[in-house]
Amino acid sequence: MAEGQQGGGGPKREIEREQFFTKGIHTEPPSTRNGTPSSNPILPHFISLSGSNDSTSHSLNNQRSEEEEEMSKFRVCFCFWLRFRQTKAEAPEEVRELFKMYSENGAMGAEQLKRFLVEVQGEEEGATTREKAQSIIDSVLGDIKYPNRLTKDGVRCLGLDSFFRFLFGEANPPISPSLGVHHDMTAPLSHYFIYTSHNTYLTGNQLNSDCSDGPIIEALKRGVRVIELDMWPNVTNDNVDIYHGRTLTTPVELIKCLRSIREHAFSVSPYPVIITLEDHLTPDLQAKVAEMVTETFGDMLFYLKSDAMEEFPSPEELKMRIILSTKPPKEYHESKIMTDKGSGLDNEDKNDHDGREHIHDEEDHDDDPTSNQNTAPEYKRLITIHAGKPKGGLHVALRVDPNKYRRLSLSEQELEKAAESRSMELGYGSSLWLMHGNFRANGGCGYIKKPDFLLKEDENGHVFDPKAKLDVKKTLKVKVYLGDGWNLDFRKTHFDMCSPPDFYTTVGIAGVAADTTEKRTKTITDNWTPVWNEEFTFPLTVPELALLRIEVGEYDPLDMDGFGGQTCLPVPELRTGVRAVPLCNIKGEEYKSVKLLVRFEFV
Repeated sequence: MAEGQQGGGGPKREIEREQFFTKGIHTEPPSTRNGTPSSNPILPHFISLSGSNDSTSHSLNNQRSEEEEEMSKFRVCFCFWLRFRQTKAEAPEEVRELFKMYSENGAMGAEQLKRFLVEVQGEEEGATTREKAQSIIDSVLGDIKYPNRLTKDGVRCLGLDSFFRFLFGEANPPISPSLGVHHDMTAPLSHYFIYTSHNTYLTGNQLNSDCSDGPIIEALKRGVRVIELDMWPNVTNDNVDIYHGRTLTTPVELIKCLRSIREHAFSVSPYPVIITLEDHLTPDLQAKVAEMVTETFGDMLFYLKSDAMEEFPSPEELKMRIILSTKPPKEYHESKIMTDKGSGLDNEDKNDHDGREHIHDEEDHDDDPTSNQNTAPEYKRLITIHAGKPKGGLHVALRVDPNKYRRLSLSEQELEKAAESRSMELGYGSSLWLMHGNFRANGGCGYIKKPDFLLKEDENGHVFDPKAKLDVKKTLKVKVYLGDGWNLDFRKTHFDMCSPPDFYTTVGIAGVAADTTEKRTKTITDNWTPVWNEEFTFPLTVPELALLRIEVGEYDPLDMDGFGGQTCLPVPELRTGVRAVPLCNIKGEEYKSVKLLVRFEFV
């Protein structure tokens, strides 16, 4: 039974008090709570928009559905209720002013909408035609079930209500869906950031969850291009299973994972998929893996038939191909640690005089399980990208050498150390959200061309230093107008048992140290459709590596703050103007209805 409904057993007297009040503004620092949308959301209702000149606005604004009534009532105790005013999303004042500027007598025709798209939304004038503007008007009005009588010379036009509907709709996202793959895809593979997954086969935690091909399929559909598989002998030692070793995770057969990769590898992106194999197998099982791989992938499998190749192929040349890579098993890292401890060396003793880490040469065969003399030759020849650690320290390891191809293998501690000095070079972040956001760029194909300054040394022979003091290249202005949709995707008591939620928005930049920052709006209390109207300015020294992070929190004075959604957007691909920004849950899955209205501007 939903909260606010009277139970059976005869009529009872309800005592209702109308409570229209506003709590004080809270300024405590935000935190997050792992909130997820209800599996049984309330029935959606039509949200009308006030202040419109459309002929249908009067009748729609006077409607109050039963769902809206229910969302405004909260039970406090056995016979006491609080009722809150249910607000609706309305065009902010700035949007109203824009409508006045680009409309005539309350109607915006195709020519006026075209001017708005070019002058405010920053769209190219040559690609924005009157016909395109009219198709936008027709598509917006086509979604409305009631006839729209606003016409100009017999052609339908937008009123304020429908203009706001367009701006806050799916057809106005912050990243252009038509942009597609636009980076140069003909450089060697090492010139790209590649969308990579870890323990791809796990459905949950690394201790006792199930292993399955399901997460692998989901990753490929998201655009992930590197799949990791931990290979172990099965219980009878006559076949190969995939699972997280020395844990209670339940295994899945290797062949099932390989077949799923073959079926879904290129469903989203045509560019190559790399399968990283963590090998815990005997030579006879390695030979069996080689047989499985060749039979499953056939001509899709790319491997070197000789050592004559001087430069690794490009993503364009490797379209629709599968590549195998190796990863040293955990036993190697553990034995290496024990060896170092036994020799009395610590991290400081292993560093060179200049403080750089000493990393083994890539010819050190212990780094690559396929270099072992006992490795099955038919398995070894299929491995195209070998794990390696070139000597000379991380500053050498992170340089791009088009004449060599290897997979740099670092322990987690080494990776964290590398991330501190060259964080954006590695694509390593404290949150998976950054990874999701970063690889929305370049059409979501899973490959992002590295900027030239990451591929070349400067005139003094120095590689890019993200901590260096640099001049500001451009400034990003972000104005957060309002948010809507939580009442459709969440239970009414998800955030607070006794009142509507208290939302605030955090906006920040993830990038080089000089650009990284975070700012927060005020808290809007007791409101499912918060209006902030706050603008933030972000000077950017390296905009090529910047990601815009947006997160909505729900203030809770007695517990951790609630989670109301998040998104991460690559700054180089942001569309200027007023945009509808959909929010995602903690897993990075987009909500059905939750979104923000935001304006982006570069100055």
